[in-house]
Amino acid sequence: MFIDSHCHLDFPQFENLPRLIDSCLGVGVTDFLVPGTTEESWHRIIQMAKLHPQIRIALGLHPYFLDDKLSLDSCLEQLECHLMEVPTVAVGEIGLDKWSGMPNYSLQYEVLIEQLKLAKKWKLPVIFHSRKSEDDLLKALRIVNFEYGGVVHAFNGSYEQAKRFIDQGFVLGIGGTITYPRAQKARRVLKSLTDQDFVLETDAPDMPLCGHQGQPNSPLRVRDVAQQVSILREQPVGLVAQYTSANLKRVLPNWHRV
Repeated sequence: MFIDSHCHLDFPQFENLPRLIDSCLGVGVTDFLVPGTTEESWHRIIQMAKLHPQIRIALGLHPYFLDDKLSLDSCLEQLECHLMEVPTVAVGEIGLDKWSGMPNYSLQYEVLIEQLKLAKKWKLPVIFHSRKSEDDLLKALRIVNFEYGGVVHAFNGSYEQAKRFIDQGFVLGIGGTITYPRAQKARRVLKSLTDQDFVLETDAPDMPLCGHQGQPNSPLRVRDVAQQVSILREQPVGLVAQYTSANLKRVLPNWHRV
C-alpha cells in the first residue's frame, strides 16, 4: 500500500475528490497528506479531512503565497487556534524559496522562524518547502533549536545536505524529479540513502512525472515514483511501499492519533 506524503487535493484540479480517492484506493494508494499553503486554504482542507478518513493534514503558510501586506500576528494566532482544535500531523507547508520572482526573502525567513517556534511550542513536526535554500533552513532549525523533525518536501539538495537534515530527524520527500533521466544528482542522492531516510510524494497537481509534462499531476502516480525508486535501488516495489509508509508514520507521530 502506498502513501502520497505531499499532495494538494484542495486545489481546483481535484473538484471530484471522491472519484479520485476511489481510483487511488483501487490501485493501492491508500492515504494522503495534504499540507496547507495559505490562511484561506486551512478551512478547505480541515473540512476535506472530516469527509475523507484517508486524508491527513498539515497547516502552514507557504513562502510562495506571502506578501508584504500579510498580517503575520493575526495569521499565527489563527494557525495556533487550529493547532489546538484540529487533528493535524505537522505544521506545513512552510519554508524558503530563492527562485526568481518569489516574495521578499527576509519576509519568508521571518514567517518561517515564527512558524518553527509555533511548531516547537506544540511539539509538532514540520513540512519544509525548500528551493535553493537548504543551508538557510538548516540554520533556522539551529536558531530555533527545533527538535521535532518532519519532511523536506521535494528534496533536491546534495547528499551532504541530505545527511544534515536526516541527522535532525527529517526524512526526504522523493517525487517525480527522479523519473527524469537528466536528474542525475537526485538519482545519486537517492541511491546513497538508507531505507529509513525518505518517503514518496507527488506534489499533485504540480511536478508532473517524465512523460506527463503539461498535464496535472495526480496521487495515482505515486506508484510510478515508487517504481522508479525500485529500479534505481534494485528493490521490489512492494518493499519500497512498505518502508516509505513506515518512515512517514515514524516522523509524524500524530498519524495514528487522527
